[in-house]
Amino acid sequence: MKRVMIVDDDVDIRRGIVDALELEGYEVVEAADGREALQKLQHERPAAIVLDLMMPGMNGWQFRDEQQRDPEIASIPVIVVSARSRDHVIPGTTYVAKPFGVDTLLDAIARCAA
Repeated sequence: MKRVMIVDDDVDIRRGIVDALELEGYEVVEAADGREALQKLQHERPAAIVLDLMMPGMNGWQFRDEQQRDPEIASIPVIVVSARSRDHVIPGTTYVAKPFGVDTLLDAIARCAA
């Protein structure tokens, strides 16, 4: 079973993504911000990370900077889900625009977590 981490401060969005992924057979790890995600990544190794950019505490850009500094987790693919334009997205990540369809996100995860 493939494991995916969802990092988003919006509980409703996170829950919707979790439900969709679990229906597709994924195991899901949740985090409400970048700091919590980094803590969980000490023990969890997902096949991909779905990352919101705009979060209180540690935002998506800060998380990605920390992730890239740690060789243990730097290679985990990241899918950015954001309402911000593609111009503001983090290089080296896959981008999915909010609002998004479940199939669009599932396709991006399947490509990244292969």
